[in-house]
Formats: sequence, structure tokens, C-alpha cells
Amino acid sequence: MNARTSRTVVAAALVLGIAAGPAVPALAAPGAPSGLPALSAPSGLPAPDAPDAPDAEALRSALAGLPKDDATAALVRVSGTGGAWRGSAGVHDLVSGRPADPDGRFRAGSVTKVFTAAVVLQLAGEGRVGLDAPVRRYLPDLVPAAYGAVTVRQLLDHTSGIPSVGGGGELEDWYAHRFDPHDPARAVREATSREPDFAPGTQQHYDNIGYTVAGLLIERVTGDAYASEVSRRILEPLRLKDTYFPGADPTIRGPHNRGYQIFGGGELRDVTVWGATDAWAAGDLISTTADLERFTRALFGGRVVRGPLLEAMFTLPGASVREYGTGEPAAYSAGLSVMRLGGREVWGKTGGRWGYNTVLAATRDLSRTLVYSVNSTDAKGEGMNPTALGIVVAAFGAPSAG
Repeated sequence: MNARTSRTVVAAALVLGIAAGPAVPALAAPGAPSGLPALSAPSGLPAPDAPDAPDAEALRSALAGLPKDDATAALVRVSGTGGAWRGSAGVHDLVSGRPADPDGRFRAGSVTKVFTAAVVLQLAGEGRVGLDAPVRRYLPDLVPAAYGAVTVRQLLDHTSGIPSVGGGGELEDWYAHRFDPHDPARAVREATSREPDFAPGTQQHYDNIGYTVAGLLIERVTGDAYASEVSRRILEPLRLKDTYFPGADPTIRGPHNRGYQIFGGGELRDVTVWGATDAWAAGDLISTTADLERFTRALFGGRVVRGPLLEAMFTLPGASVREYGTGEPAAYSAGLSVMRLGGREVWGKTGGRWGYNTVLAATRDLSRTLVYSVNSTDAKGEGMNPTALGIVVAAFGAPSAG
């Protein structure tokens, strides 16, 4: 899941009783039905006495009341040894007020990183990339000598020390430039022209830049486009027919629920159409809950990354590596991160693009999996979205120490 911030927010929100989102105008649109859409009927519910069954009542409660201030829609899939639960709530859009499409596509944000890490690990398994080899060996024209000690593994577990670029600015500025194209190679050159945040391998700093470099590494090693390689290696074999990379297209193709973002003064804007070239290999994927659930089960089951290399996705850096700027323990592996929820060790990844929050998460043995898309009205806010938080707690239970 997301880093220390998410762990802290989960615990704090439980103490506060799942606090409400920011104060914004009511989300009912002129002409929309006065009553809220009912939850879609869950499918595949386990028998009441099934072992470790999903808590259907808690999951329904987490989705109740949508649309509301913090989110306009939510799509949820929970599965595992105890059975499966499917549900959706909210609206497709605030103008028509019609129910949310449970099969709708959405922007998966940083969940993209899991796919990128998996392809790099596949290349390592083929002997075409060395995880502990310097990145400069593969990208000598992009990675200068000052970053010559950075390894491929350190790109994937966020311990490279390469500084962030392009993450600042006001929301209005982002909105004004939402269709601007971005060049990943240029971003890497800008980042590596600066002083490192820290010596490689000594600290962990979650960011997009390492995965931007990883995307370029995939292209250099294979001689093919990043999106083509991920499609050929993962999307097509797993038949993830509703998952794709949008490239320069700022729209979401096919059925989807509209995304909204709260702006200054409480204004709510439709932000569904928004370019994603700034995120690229770190965050531009579009998918569905069904596809991400299929991917999660295949990945954790060893059918995407095979053999010992899969362990890189479930191995944190050494205990001496702490989070940059806070000193908290490192929480990220290659592509995933880890939390303890309901007594379970849960591995997964969150993602956020304007108007959309996503998660894929599971126990290592796949006894419980969760995928959701929440149409958050502050998808890139400081804390975890309250609706999303309620879903996580309903699916896995309260956070625990350790």
C-alpha cells in the first residue's frame, strides 16, 4: 500500500471513527434523482459459516451513502479462500445521476509501478538485466557518472537517491497544463543534473523518477516501446482485455465513471479527461477491478514473475534503510509495499490520479485479495480517502502493530 502516510492515516482514522472528507458542496446535481442509487447486488457471497469469509455487512457499510463529499463512486472486489464479494455504489456522473458502472475503466495511477517492476524482473530472469548491475550500464547517455552506483534494484525499491522532479505546483496550474506532453528522458536528465538526495541504498524515498528510468531501461534493453512490452508480456497472456496504456490520449476509452476533483473555494470539476504522460511507466495505466484482480492473483501466484526473482517483490530493503526525511522503517519492495491489517501481512500498491484512487492488495497466500477504484474528490490529498479507508478496513480488518 502507500507508505508511512497511509499507515498513520489508517490508525488515526480508526481512532477518529473514519473522519469525514473536506467540506464541499453537496454532490447532487441539478436534475439528478433525489435518492441515492442503491448498491449493486454483490455476487459470489460465501455461506455464512464459510471460513474467513469477507465481511459483507462491513463492505456494504463502507460503500453506503455514495455519492458524498469525499467520493462519487466506488467499485470493489474482494476474494480469497473464504469466498468472494463484489459491490459498487455511487453514480456514473453527477449530471445524470445514473448508477456507477461496476465494470467501468479507471485511471490506476501508481499501480502501474507493479507492472513495470514485473517486466524488469522478467528481463532479469532472462539474463538481459542484472538487478544489482548499475543502471548506467544500460543507459549511459541518460544516467551520468554521478549516479553510476545506482543499481536496477534500487530503482525498483525507491532507494536510488535520484531526486524528484515535476511534483510541485498548485492544482490550478496542473489543471491549466493537464494536456501538456511530457518526455520521460527529459525528466531523467533534469533529475540527474541535480545532487542526489542520499547515497544509493542508504535510504528510501517513494517517487516516480525511479520508475521513469525503469521504463526507459525496458525500452533500451528490448528495443521496443514500454507499453508494447508490458502488453506483450503481461496484458495479453493474462487476457487483461480492459487494461491499456493511453499514451498521449487524455480520455478514458470505453465505459467508465466520471472523475471529479475539489478545487479552491469548494468548486467541484469534472477531471475525467486529463493527460497522463507525466506519469508514464510510473502511473498512466487504465484498467478495471476485474483485470486488476486477475493480475494480482497471477502475480502473487508466480505466473508473471517466476522463480526466486518473485521474492524481490516481497522483500524490503535491509533494516538499516529508513524512509527519507522521517526515519520511519522502509515499507517498499520492488513494486509493492507492506502493511499489517487485521493480523495479516498485506502486500499491495495504491494509485492516485485526479478523480481516481485505486488499490490492489493481497495476503501472500492469496487467502484474501482486494481491488478497488474510488472516484475520490481529492485523489492526491495528504491523507487516505475516507471511503477508500473504510473499504480497506472492511476487507482486511484494523491495522495491527509490527
